[in-house]
Amino acid sequence: MQIDVTFRHMETSEPLRAYADEKLARVKKYIDEPIDVQVVLSVEKKIRHKAVVTMNAKGIGIKASEETNDMYAAIDAVLDKIERQLKRYKEKIKNHKPEAGRGREIRKTVFAAESVEEGAVEPVIIRSNSFQVKPMAVEEAVMQMDLLEKEFLVFTDSATEEINVVYRRKDGNYGVIVPQK
Repeated sequence: MQIDVTFRHMETSEPLRAYADEKLARVKKYIDEPIDVQVVLSVEKKIRHKAVVTMNAKGIGIKASEETNDMYAAIDAVLDKIERQLKRYKEKIKNHKPEAGRGREIRKTVFAAESVEEGAVEPVIIRSNSFQVKPMAVEEAVMQMDLLEKEFLVFTDSATEEINVVYRRKDGNYGVIVPQK
């Protein structure tokens, strides 16, 4: 497990770092290696202690944050949230067997808004990402989107092998975009 602890608006504290490492060790049982964890501990206005944990491991990403009056309590609370999310994720995919080799490679490109508006011949690419899209059911895609705290998720439907998009609507419900043939 790769753990990166960052302190913001406070001095570096080895006891807090060791405490976070010790508490993170208990989530290893829910997920396979490799696990990459970013922990951000910050103090705002000298009384609000905030802990934010972001985990990336083998195709899933989980993010949680908690704010209390004590940093140790904030770490405990955020890790309880992470543990609940991992338990829920593990139970939902317990019977799901991913089909190897059916994933697709997706490329995401972000263009600069000025280059499109000015009528330039070629838009300027700001960032380009490439990631593997694994086959999953719509329900699993919604769960994954909630765990990642994203507004939408691109995935391959395991039943039809088509690329679909699930998104969160303004009314709190979910929508699915399915390509027409």
